[in-house]
Amino acid sequence: MSRRLANITLDNLDDLPRRCRQCVFWELDPIQRERAEEAGDTALEKEAWYSSVLLESGSCGKVVYVDGVPAGYASYAPAAYVPRAVAFPTSPVSADAVLLMTAYVLPEFLGGGLGRMLIQGVAKDLTRRGVRALEAFGDLQWSGPSCVMPAEYLLAVGFKTVRPHPRFPRLRLELKGIVSWREDVEYALERLLGSVSGTDAALRPV
Repeated sequence: MSRRLANITLDNLDDLPRRCRQCVFWELDPIQRERAEEAGDTALEKEAWYSSVLLESGSCGKVVYVDGVPAGYASYAPAAYVPRAVAFPTSPVSADAVLLMTAYVLPEFLGGGLGRMLIQGVAKDLTRRGVRALEAFGDLQWSGPSCVMPAEYLLAVGFKTVRPHPRFPRLRLELKGIVSWREDVEYALERLLGSVSGTDAALRPV
């Protein structure tokens, strides 16, 4: 089974789940969203949002493929590009952070670590661009697929609560810590593999 991460671009935007492809919960403010839904223009508005953010800010989404099949995605952007963010009771997003708007893995691919893979891909991209942290609004009462991620998922992949709320806490992931943790793990694996190789060599007949 092969797994691959790719940036979301206008070329693969249609690989998002159909419901998500047509949703503009984060991309438009409530009034603009209502107008777009009434006009049936949500898919076009979403494409326009991605086009604008890609040009002005850079990569703003990741899609994960399993054996070439789209299995999940994550969207993120500076809060200035996310009108819905100001509507949350725990806003605003910190000035040194980028907002993780949403992350979603298709039900048939759950349990394979793809959610963590998406967050690591986002963190790696933002770290290269000098971003210090990733923040997100979680839902403590999450009960099914939604535009707002379950707080439990965010906590499971390393986020910490920075502003509590009975329903929508704001959580934060320090990207410097993620990079350091990853480097430590890779170093430990190299040492372990080196030790195993040395042991195997000692046991081989000459």
